This record gives sequence, structure tokens and C-alpha cells, in this order.
Amino acid sequence: MNGVYLLIATFFIIAVILVTVVLVLIQKHKYHILRQEVEQLDKEKNLIASTPVLSELAKVEAIVKNDKMEEKYKNWQKRFQVLKEDRINQINDMITDLDIATSQKDYKHIDQKLAKVEMEIYKVRESANELLSEIQEITVSEEKYRSIITKLKTKYRQLMSEFTNHKEDYEDITEAIELQFENIEKRFLSFERGMEKNEYDDVAHIIKALDTMIDHMSIVIVEVPNLVLMAEKLIPKRIEEIIETNQQMTDEGYHLGYLNIDYNMEECNKNVSNILDRIRVLNLEDCMFELKTVLDYLDSIFNQFDQEKLARKSYEELLEEFSKKLKKTTKIMKDVDSQLEDLQNMYDLKEEDLEGIKEISLRLTSITKDYKNLLAESKEEDKPYSHFYKQLEMLMNLLGELEQHLDDNLKSLGSMQDDEERAREQLEEIRDLLKQCKLRIRSYKLPIIINNYFVELSDANDAINEIVKELDKKPIMIKVLNTRVDTARDLVLKLYNTTNDMIKTAQLAEMAIVYGNRYRSETNEIDKGLENAEMLYHKGSYKEALEISISTIEIMEPDFHNRLLELYGDR
Repeated sequence: MNGVYLLIATFFIIAVILVTVVLVLIQKHKYHILRQEVEQLDKEKNLIASTPVLSELAKVEAIVKNDKMEEKYKNWQKRFQVLKEDRINQINDMITDLDIATSQKDYKHIDQKLAKVEMEIYKVRESANELLSEIQEITVSEEKYRSIITKLKTKYRQLMSEFTNHKEDYEDITEAIELQFENIEKRFLSFERGMEKNEYDDVAHIIKALDTMIDHMSIVIVEVPNLVLMAEKLIPKRIEEIIETNQQMTDEGYHLGYLNIDYNMEECNKNVSNILDRIRVLNLEDCMFELKTVLDYLDSIFNQFDQEKLARKSYEELLEEFSKKLKKTTKIMKDVDSQLEDLQNMYDLKEEDLEGIKEISLRLTSITKDYKNLLAESKEEDKPYSHFYKQLEMLMNLLGELEQHLDDNLKSLGSMQDDEERAREQLEEIRDLLKQCKLRIRSYKLPIIINNYFVELSDANDAINEIVKELDKKPIMIKVLNTRVDTARDLVLKLYNTTNDMIKTAQLAEMAIVYGNRYRSETNEIDKGLENAEMLYHKGSYKEALEISISTIEIMEPDFHNRLLELYGDR
């Protein structure tokens, strides 16, 4: 038991020793780090103290030539003295205090002291850099400003050379440009005087002014010739051409009042004059844009002239075409109106059949009225031909639609006349066909003509008479007439076919009986058959006579029917 206690005590002692050693090492490491930070802050303080302000101040002392520069020099000396003697010394004291706190391991206050030193060093470093920058602004000004002015003089000479070589392009703006070049030269002289007196603040302003003036002149030298060309030559010439063209077209009968040419050209001249006034004082802002806008407007006037010429040509061509079409349609309409009463008397026309014609007549009257108004307006109203062309084009479309409707209605009316004419022609054809039937039936002297044939003949004659009656009626009912013609044609065709069939059958029966006579003596059956066929033939039963004669002869000649047909065909 005692051994256990001893072992626990041993472990406890070892643990305490280890913790103590670790804490000592941590403290030692922390102390080492703090010492390094203090040394680094001391280095940064020494760097600030070594800032080359004194050497730069020495340079300034050598170039002090006026009270203003001397005042700046003294101010910089005073500020540097404050930095070096007061603020640097204060940092020294703070670093010493921090070093003592580190040695005493006063870790409770070290972090706070460390932060204060870092902040103070930052402030002093910024103040030193600012002071050095202000001083160097003067010490390097000579070289810097000379370099800038050399570039500006090179650019100036190039602009002067360009201007001199093309002076004639600048017209009456030459004097203003020369005056501006003189002002630039005066600025160069002011720069030299300022540099001699070391008035660097004034020199900086002079350089800035020179840079602005030369940049402006570079724009002037490039743009003024084009501006002058547009303002004094191109635009005035365009305006003159527009005025002449306007007068010429007006004399030729064009209506151009809507363009307000005189007023607008006067306004254009005013605008160009105002722009020229600004160019003469070298104020080029928006001048190019405004002149291009004026040119674009003048070009649009020429486009409108061209459009108006084209519109007039199209209008006159369409007017001629419309006039012919209207005259033709009006004549047709008058002819229709004059024949309308006759058509009503001749044909069974109802009121609805005439509504289309009446409506077309009203529409034609309206189109004619609008056309006359358009002609009057085109002579009196100050409107462009494009306006009249659109109106005439609309009337042309209306007239085209009216023509189509008129054609449709005339076809409807014309079909009645065609039907009547066709009915008369078909009547003659039907009569001729009936006449052929009669001549054919007479040419072949049949022993008997069956009653049914005379019924068909009577029906055909009655149908023909019905056609004649319809044609003699006033007014004619076309639908009834067409029905009568169709009926008569069908009945006569039926009679024609009946005539041909009856004659053909009678002929075949007669030929068969005659042919069969050669076999009468052969058998009693053939003799009786042929006698029966002859009896039916004379009674008018031609079909039965043919069938009996054929069947009788085929006792002797099985293929007699085909031979009979061939024989009939040869005849």
C-alpha cells in the first residue's frame, strides 16, 4: 500500500516538474519573440530618421529665388525638425519603455505598449513620406516640366506645320487659328519665365493650360477644313440646287408646298450661319454633328423630289389606264342598262336577278364621282402626287373588283341568250333527226309498222312543238326551255334508235327466210318453221320472225347466226 502511495507521489512530482519546464520554455519563447518585435520597431524608427529629407531640402535651398519658395522651404524645415526632434524622440522613449517592460516580463501591459508604438511609427512614417513627396515635387520639377514642355512643343510644331501647309483650306477661320497659336506661344514664354523664377505652382497651371490648348488645336486643325467645306460650300450649293429644283418642278406643275422649301432653306442658312460663328471662335463642339444633320435633311429633300417625280409618272400612267378602264366599264354598263328592259321582256327575270346589276351601277356612279373629285383636287389642292397616286390606286382596285362582279353578272345574263340560241340550234338538229327517221322508215317498205312506233313518233312531235311554244313565249323561261329541249332530244333519239332497230331486224328476218328457202324440201320441220317465220314477218313481229328463222336454219347450219350478221354487214 505504501508502495502505491510512493508511486503516485513520484508521478505527481514528475508532472509538476514537466509543467514547470514547459511554462518556462513558453515564457522564454514569448520573451524572445517580443525582443525581436522591439528590435524591428527600432529599425523602422531608424529608417524614418534616415529619410533623405535633409538632402532634398539642400537642393531646394539652392533654387530658392522668390519669397513664396522661401516660405515653403522654411515650412518644410520646421516640419522636419518637429519630426526629428519631437516625434522621433517620442518614439525612442516609447521603445525604451517597451524594452523595459519586456525585460521585466510585464506581459499584461506589453501588447498595449506595442500597439501604441506601431501606430506612432506608422503616423510618423506617413508624415515623413508626405514631406519628402512635397519637397521632391520641387526638386524634380525642373526635369519633369522640361520633359513635358518638350513633348508639347513638338506637338505644337507639327500642328503649326500642318496649318501652314494647308492654310488655304481654313478660309476665313485662318485669323482665329493664328491668334490661338499666338496665345499658345505666349504660354510657352510664360512657362520659361516661371521656370526662371522657380514659380513651380504657376508653371504647373501653365503646362495644364498648354496641354488643353494644344489638344483643342489638334481637333481644330483636323476638323475645321471639313467644317468650312461643308458650311461654306457643300451646304450653300445644296440649298441653291434645292431652291432651283423646287422652282423648276413648281413651274412644271408639281405640288411642293407641303415641303415649305423657302422657309426651311432660310432656317438652314440661319443654322449654318450660327455654326460658322462658333467655328470662327474655334468652338467646335457638336458643329460636325449639326452640319451633318443639315446635310442629311437636304439629301432627304432631294429624295422627296425624286419620289414626287416617280409618283407623278406613276400617277399619270395609272390615270390613263384608269380612264380607259372606266370609260370601257361605263360604256358596257350603259349598254346593259339599255338592254335590261328588253331582257326583262324576253326572259323571265326576277327582281333578285337584277339586284346585282343595279348595285354595280350605283358603285360605278360612286367611283366616277370620286374620280372626278380626285381630278379636281389634283388641280386645286397643294398636295403631293404620292397622295393622289394612293387615292387613284384605291379607286383602281375598286374598279377592278367592280369589273369582276359585272363580268359575273353579264355571264349569268348572257347564258340565257346562249341557252335560247342553243335551244334554237338544237331544235333544228332534232327536226332534222326526226326527218331522217321518217325518210328511213319510208325508204324501206315494211309490211306493217307497229303501233308503238307511231306512239313514239307522236311523242317526239309533241316534244318538238313544246320547244316551239316556249321559244314563242315572251318572256322565255330558260329553265323550262332547257327541259323541253332535253325531253325532245331524248324522245327523238329514242325514235331514231327504234327506227334503226326495227328496220335492221326486218331486214335480217327477210334475209334469213329467203336464205332458208333452199332447205324447205329437206325436212318438214324446216318448212313449217319458215312458214311460221313468214307469217310473223307479215304481221310485223320482225324480232320473233328473225328468231324462228334463225333457229330453223341452224338445224342445217349451226353457225348460221354469225354468217347472217356477216352477210348483213357486207351489205
